[in-house]
Amino acid sequence: MIDGLVAGRLMGDASRRVDKVGRGFVVARVLARNRADEEFIVNVIAFDDAPGAALLALADGDALSLAGALTPKVWTDKQGVVRPSLDMIAVRVMTVRDTAPGDH
Repeated sequence: MIDGLVAGRLMGDASRRVDKVGRGFVVARVLARNRADEEFIVNVIAFDDAPGAALLALADGDALSLAGALTPKVWTDKQGVVRPSLDMIAVRVMTVRDTAPGDH
């Protein structure tokens, strides 16, 4: 895995899920762009409460930045084009709503 920081926009709404033993987690998809302005999808999972709550507070299209462990992947679209994607275990979610006291 690679430690990374990704900025992009939420695709759809994040959702809360529960695993087989009853532990909760949050999943989301983020549309990001690289330096060549190519779009790619980041599949995000958050196991900790703070990043999960931050993802759930956002709506489709909201801008955000995520920090966490990345795993590069590829997928093939319906036209047979191979596209890059990333899987991320988010440990921090930052949004424009994150402001320190006194910030305006």
